[in-house]
Amino acid sequence: MIIEKKSWPSEFGSIKSGTKKFDARLADWRCRPGDTLVLREWNPRTKRYTGRTLRKRVRYVVKTKSFRYFTNKDINKYGFQIIGF
Repeated sequence: MIIEKKSWPSEFGSIKSGTKKFDARLADWRCRPGDTLVLREWNPRTKRYTGRTLRKRVRYVVKTKSFRYFTNKDINKYGFQIIGF
């Protein structure tokens, strides 16, 4: 499956350079090993896509509800997932 997601510039750059090999996302959508994640760089200041994209093959997914980066309401509803590239 091909899945498109926004990626802020700092995260996008780290993934592109290879220094970041995972992504933590709210688990409000399904992602499985073998899927292709298309990351579209999003500028939060202009609220527009920059036009840059990355395609990453999902290698593994870890799901849990014990991470405190997201709101408790969303964590309780969805949990979260860490996606390895």
